[in-house]
Amino acid sequence: MRPLLLLIVATTAFAQSSETSSLDFQFFKTKVQPILLAKREGHARCYVCHSNGTPFRLQRLSPGATSWNDEQARKNFTSASAMVNTREPEDSPLLKYPLAEKAGGNKFHPGGKHWESKNDPEWQILDEWAHGQKATASR
Repeated sequence: MRPLLLLIVATTAFAQSSETSSLDFQFFKTKVQPILLAKREGHARCYVCHSNGTPFRLQRLSPGATSWNDEQARKNFTSASAMVNTREPEDSPLLKYPLAEKAGGNKFHPGGKHWESKNDPEWQILDEWAHGQKATASR
């Protein structure tokens, strides 16, 4: 029984690591994180609620900081990656919860609906990341 348990654990760990490996850290850091800090009229910033008391947990900003350092960004990447279904990105909580229900979002998100349609540029960036978009090199 032990070898079978070890095989199950190893298979699960591999599946999880291969899922998150399709998500690009640099794209997340440069394109997604700013969305999580953005101020939107009529809504709290994602960071305000998700830096405490929710399962999707973002790191608290260091005193006086306006963005995350690399260590914090890595932790945010891990947390956000858990909100992405890389096999079926359109079913990812990261994409569905803050999207209006009439646009394909789910009914529940205590932070409100940040995007009225999938045409919103911020939503499209999240969608690109969930679908494996990589950061482009600077020219």
